[in-house]
Amino acid sequence: MNINTFRAFRSRNYRLFFFGQSLSLIGTWMQRTAVYWLIYVQTHSAFMLGLAVFALQFPTFLFSPLGGVISDRYNRYRVLLTTQVASLIQATLLMALVMFAQYTIAEIFALSVLLGIINAFDSPARQSMVNEIVGNKEDLPNAIALNSSMANLARMIGPAISGIVLEKLGAGTCFLINALSFMAVIVSLLFMRFPKFIQQPHTQKVFREFKEGWKYLKVTPSIGFVILFIACVNLLVIPFNTLLPVFAMDVFKGDASIFGYLNSAIGLGAVGGAFFLASLKAGVNFKRVLFTNLLIFGGALVLFSHITNLPIALFFAVLAGFGMMSQNTIGNTIVQTNASAEMRGRVLSYLLMAIAGMQPLGGLLIGTVSQYIGAPNTIIAEGIAAVVIAVSFLPFLRKDILKEKDKIKLIELGDTTVSTNQ
Repeated sequence: MNINTFRAFRSRNYRLFFFGQSLSLIGTWMQRTAVYWLIYVQTHSAFMLGLAVFALQFPTFLFSPLGGVISDRYNRYRVLLTTQVASLIQATLLMALVMFAQYTIAEIFALSVLLGIINAFDSPARQSMVNEIVGNKEDLPNAIALNSSMANLARMIGPAISGIVLEKLGAGTCFLINALSFMAVIVSLLFMRFPKFIQQPHTQKVFREFKEGWKYLKVTPSIGFVILFIACVNLLVIPFNTLLPVFAMDVFKGDASIFGYLNSAIGLGAVGGAFFLASLKAGVNFKRVLFTNLLIFGGALVLFSHITNLPIALFFAVLAGFGMMSQNTIGNTIVQTNASAEMRGRVLSYLLMAIAGMQPLGGLLIGTVSQYIGAPNTIIAEGIAAVVIAVSFLPFLRKDILKEKDKIKLIELGDTTVSTNQ
């Protein structure tokens, strides 16, 4: 790690964004951990855990194309401010339901669906606004990597705190803390400074603009292929964390604290991976890093799957987190650095669909499969799937490597020509 690791902090708006989001995301992970734990304690069903992931993320998949169009049409700052206020209200409702009412699992699912819809409009605006709050565009890949470090640091801290709070104070307190945490990001947004927003005229209908984004992906396969790759990983590999409550309670014979430790171990590895990405030099081949880290991810899942010793399992969970975080982060970096400004929101909404659409389907798939073959065998199957996807991705990677070698040869040839002419 060096001074370049934090070069995006030179932008005032980005500093405000980073620290506000950091506190908010800790609360978000506390809420998510508490929701999944409540559902498993109530149902003891891996399928219901998968259904909980589906309820939270599939609405994001359905509405994210509209969210992408809204992000490209309107002031992203105001869209983000609105979605953060809406998220605060959702967390408050969840807190009130659990603390003051005789809640049912269906009601928790309903509020998860509401949050999924909010996220469909929040994520495209938040992701594409990073491009606007970073002063020097050369710092954009660094900002995206730091965002990932922020998210994964929250993933490490949030579940650990949530596990303790669940044991001592209950799930309602986790939801209350999350509601309060949204104030941090709202305040940070209010302190940001932007040029006056100029509304651009939009003569086309929303659906036509959505189709334009799809056509754009067709003519830019370097982006389209990455989104397809990310979709496969999010369907077949990343939903392994759906089964963590099963491992905490049934494999390690633990409680909510053990569940928090498992989540935090994954978050710790992901933070390390994020800082690793943030420290990479400009011009690095991100697709090569993507390939290597997916192999690490798959191998770690295979090794984690049948370990019954908790400290050793936590080590492999850290390794899995390191490999996992690169997938969506590098996909985001490639999309943001290659997409044109007028298409960025829509292209990011397709990336969001690949993540938020495939993860809930994967959660249902993983939850269902584990009912028949058990959680450990399901995790090992996911590790093998990671290796298969990485190998399938190799021809695309080799094509990029060959392009780089060709550039080097051309440069060398040019240098030779210059020296001969002299």
